[in-house]
Amino acid sequence: MADTLAATPPRRRRQLFWPSFALPGVGWLLALFVLPIYAVGAVTFGGVDPVLRTPQPQWNPLHWDFSTLSDVLSRVFTGDLQNVFLRTFAFVGLALLGCCLIGYPVAYFVARKAHRSRSSLLALLVLPFWISYLMRMMAWVNLLQPDGYVNRILHFLHLQGPPHNWLNGDWPTVVIGLVYGYVPFFILPLYATLERLDGRLLEAGRDLGASAFQTFRSVTLPLSVPGLMAASVITVLPMFGDYYTNTYLSQGSPKTQMIGNQIDQYLHQSSQPRTGTALVLILMAMLSVLMVYYVYTTLKQQREALR
Repeated sequence: MADTLAATPPRRRRQLFWPSFALPGVGWLLALFVLPIYAVGAVTFGGVDPVLRTPQPQWNPLHWDFSTLSDVLSRVFTGDLQNVFLRTFAFVGLALLGCCLIGYPVAYFVARKAHRSRSSLLALLVLPFWISYLMRMMAWVNLLQPDGYVNRILHFLHLQGPPHNWLNGDWPTVVIGLVYGYVPFFILPLYATLERLDGRLLEAGRDLGASAFQTFRSVTLPLSVPGLMAASVITVLPMFGDYYTNTYLSQGSPKTQMIGNQIDQYLHQSSQPRTGTALVLILMAMLSVLMVYYVYTTLKQQREALR
């Protein structure tokens, strides 16, 4: 390798020097992303031990059997798994809307209005990451129990009669849990975008006679679209695979099961692990479409900005 670099012309050597810094990252992705996905495919398209009923991975792609994936796809589009996928997309969509309604004002205030207290507010936004997600969901379980503080407060305010069991498979409880669990992921990248906005553009809008709301609608909001898209992607991707929120906040009710619950059930609680791995591949394919759209839109905006 050293002899090859020594024989390379200096200009070509400089062109290869900086891209070589990406080699550790590429190796990391190959080892911890590509290979695990290939292993999931080997299990999905492999066989099953006839005696123990355990999966037998098939590492040779030439011998893969796609019957399991075909069966699961038919169940997703026309069978019993269709409602689970539709429910997951509905829950994630509602949770993303909640993150937008809560996260955008918070990110805007911290980025544009909070000057002296900005560092303290950022520390508070990062604070939830110091606590395990499971611990935070268990705290919600204590709050939403029939004798929890939520029912006590509602009863004290005369907004509710008998105590309500919020953990009995109510979909709003799951959506609220998703918003609570992932809204910090939404706020931080959006804050980074809003904090970098050129203040001269906002001042120009005011100088032209625009009100504060018109300036926000015509200047701030369009310029924050890249941050909104990045925040949405970062928030939505883990939501689709979430299964802890449903398990804790609805006691695993079938009425609120998401794709992640089905994957966990097939992988750990049934004798059909290949169905679970097939669901993993299908979910990854759907999320890849969202990622491709995000990358395409981002590159398009960058090209338009350079013109």
